[in-house]
Amino acid sequence: MRIAERLQTVRKLFLDTAPIIYFVEGNERYRAAVQIVFDCIDRGSLIAVTSPVTLAECLVLPYRMERSALVKVFSELIVNGCNTVFMDIDQETATAAARLRAEHNLSLADSFQLAIALNAGCDAFLTNDIALKRIAGLDVIVLEDMESE
Repeated sequence: MRIAERLQTVRKLFLDTAPIIYFVEGNERYRAAVQIVFDCIDRGSLIAVTSPVTLAECLVLPYRMERSALVKVFSELIVNGCNTVFMDIDQETATAAARLRAEHNLSLADSFQLAIALNAGCDAFLTNDIALKRIAGLDVIVLEDMESE
């Protein structure tokens, strides 16, 4: 299925770490698909939801490489991006993450990402982690399964 078609029924989309990295770094394999997603966000037809987990994961490599300009690019996009909501982690989210982790044997980071998406009322969750498709109650869109054109 084409990514544009897949997003037609989505209004609020959680952005997992990989799609943001692909977009910022211009990943050759996923460039067209993530460009469509970010164009929809820029136009306002999609609201993006991000988290402190996404921010932390995206900043590891730029900090290791001492690339402060890239740290700024990721930070601005994730925290202050156009039509983007940066969600905090609160007690309700932590409790939901623990429940998800216990029920599905997920990593703590994935549990937080999913809990934030669910608590924010996201219609879908954009990732490239096929294992997350097994989570009930959330429409998980895996980039690997999508066509850009």
